[in-house]
Amino acid sequence: MAEPYIEQVEYLDVLTKTGKKTGVSKPRGDVHRDGDYHKAVHVWIFAESTQELLLQKRADCKDSWPGLWDISSAGHISAGDSSLITAQRELQEELGVILPKDAFELIFVFLEECVTNNGKFINNEYSDVYLVTTLEPIPREAFTLQDTEVSDVKYISFGEYRSHLAEADPKYVPYDVNKQYGLLFDIITKRYRENNEARSLVLQKQLRRYAPVSLTAELTGLGDADKEALILLVRAAMIMDEIFYLQVWHSNPVLREWLKEHANVSQLDNLKWMYYVINKSPWSCLDENEAFLTTADSAVKLLPEATKPITGWKGVQYRAAFPMLKPSGANFYPPDMDKMEFKLWTTGLSLDKQKDATSFFTVIKRHSQVNWDNHIFDSTHLSEGSTHDLYSIPYSQEYHPFLTRVSDLLHKAGDLVSSPSLKRLLHSKADAFLSNDYYDSDIAWMELDSKLDVTIGPYETYEDSLFGYKATFEAFIGVRDEKATAQLKLFSDNLQVLEQNLPMDDTYKSKDIIAAPIRVVQLLFNAGDVKGPQTIAFNLPNDERIVKDRGTAMVILKNVSEAKFKQILNPIADACIAKEQHELVDFESFFTHTICHECCHGIGPHTITLPDGRKSTVRLELQDLHSALEEAKADIVGLWALNFLIKKQHLLPTSLEKSMYVSFLAGCFRSVRFGLEEAHGKGQALQFNWLLEKEAFVFHPNETFSVNFDKVEEAVESLSRTILTIQAKGDKEGASLLLQKYCTMTKPLKVALQKLESIHVPVDIAPIFPVAKSLLE
Repeated sequence: MAEPYIEQVEYLDVLTKTGKKTGVSKPRGDVHRDGDYHKAVHVWIFAESTQELLLQKRADCKDSWPGLWDISSAGHISAGDSSLITAQRELQEELGVILPKDAFELIFVFLEECVTNNGKFINNEYSDVYLVTTLEPIPREAFTLQDTEVSDVKYISFGEYRSHLAEADPKYVPYDVNKQYGLLFDIITKRYRENNEARSLVLQKQLRRYAPVSLTAELTGLGDADKEALILLVRAAMIMDEIFYLQVWHSNPVLREWLKEHANVSQLDNLKWMYYVINKSPWSCLDENEAFLTTADSAVKLLPEATKPITGWKGVQYRAAFPMLKPSGANFYPPDMDKMEFKLWTTGLSLDKQKDATSFFTVIKRHSQVNWDNHIFDSTHLSEGSTHDLYSIPYSQEYHPFLTRVSDLLHKAGDLVSSPSLKRLLHSKADAFLSNDYYDSDIAWMELDSKLDVTIGPYETYEDSLFGYKATFEAFIGVRDEKATAQLKLFSDNLQVLEQNLPMDDTYKSKDIIAAPIRVVQLLFNAGDVKGPQTIAFNLPNDERIVKDRGTAMVILKNVSEAKFKQILNPIADACIAKEQHELVDFESFFTHTICHECCHGIGPHTITLPDGRKSTVRLELQDLHSALEEAKADIVGLWALNFLIKKQHLLPTSLEKSMYVSFLAGCFRSVRFGLEEAHGKGQALQFNWLLEKEAFVFHPNETFSVNFDKVEEAVESLSRTILTIQAKGDKEGASLLLQKYCTMTKPLKVALQKLESIHVPVDIAPIFPVAKSLLE
């Protein structure tokens, strides 16, 4: 006897009114009966060539809006499912269209609150609205319609469709185009009707903010074998670029190739490519990560098997999509994962698995997405005992094709170089890329003592603004400036003294600070996460185990510093610093504070004890706020430290006593121009506004600024104490309140930035590396 058919009940996650998960799920019917908030997806298919949207006609048996024309495809997100997979699945089930994740562009989230069916159907629904952009309309006969959901499909001009909605045409499911859903039409209109000449002018203006500068370095101290190794190292560094493009966003590499291939088509295409090269993504670093490209500028991909085959039609051609808002989790996490989902997942993991999840060197993925991408469900993907969709995968596996090439190049270079410490670094780093264990190679990097200076690997976590956990790949190759390196030993020799005198409670101070080695380098090539504004120094590694056991090491890029001072800081001082203090802005002060900034990353709280006795780190507790606060700490404590070394230790010349503050003031405007979405710009705004509030900085009626030397020392110390104490306590709420109050574009900052823009002072440099280019030729 056949088993009786039992209809599967669909459960939905119940949300709060603000759209957060409550942890409760209920049957779909109960959710609509009770008016619970829940999630859904809307998918719009838009044909570029005809400027038409695809509509579906809802089946007559539907419990809401039967027989009316509606969104291309839509559906509830079932309990435990993800948004993107639901969008892909609904499109396949309702229309028979199978598309990969890079076809879907999340354009906004729409909240619909309505009551139909005489009060029996209450719809309080948060919908993720996706846009799929195809070049041509998909032929009607290519669709496979799900007859219980869809009775017909048609294409309609997006302007005509908007008119039907605006007029409340009874043949169409109603949406209020004068409210949030009007965004759909606004986005399409702006995207396809913008004047090319106007776009070109905007891009030219954005490009002018970067001053092209050739950075060179003398290779006279290198032997022939070292020069041969240098070629291999530059090639290895270039692979860091390939990985970084992928880390930013999953469709970023194909966008890059498309823009490069089309750069010579028109002036506008060339400008797009030039500005993309600087930002390494479609989001502008100097404009709060605002997109300067749209999916309409992106790569065209052909998918012959997206629908059932039609004679004479080659298949779906679609644009590889990217969101207008830069994803906070970059490509380290599923694009539709939020903090709550991550927290719920990690809470159920063992301690070792939790460390993997929050590691610098893992990517978080979905089993369901991998299975969907493979078009098969393979239960072996789920690790034993796992019931959650998320899992972590090591960099060595995720980026294996790239890292095997880099590893091979580094081993070959390691066999050639003359320096024993460089040889050790290159071989250990080559092994680390394949093992995913960077500890030994980071120690080898700290102990590097070589004319040829190499930094390569995953280090900084700025790109992960969701949690600040995941490291991006980068490379810096330069030649050591031996004379300048020797001159800077006093900073590393005095780190413990500085730690013991930090303006914070003694209980938070470390007793075993290890002096950070300092290397001054003339940069000859960089790659990877070196987009937009260029760093003038870096303090590594970020691994808290090494920071605790061995401290950190520092690399100062002297030719980058000199270029920035000449191209940017001097013009800023001319425009913004009061005449009587203008001569106090000098390169020695600027460069010395840069060194002290990097030294101060190595002091202050790192590994901390929380009020409940639990051991943790500042990075783990402050999460996405860590980077901005740490940059502010290094800056302001760096000023405090310089003052201490001048007045208390008598180790620095008194000529720096005033010039360091005025040079720092000029430097504030330089860094804030990076934008308040970027960690350095955010940290700088915090400091500037604090010092202005404490009257340490003075804003004059003639729109210039000066330092009040009577108040600046106390103001610097008070901010240092505030930041250090927040870090020592792992106080995320305190960090959030501090940044919310002071990390704002105040009127004095706006005045200064507008002045600098009006006289076309560059915001940063765009380095050119002629030495590396000649080596590769």
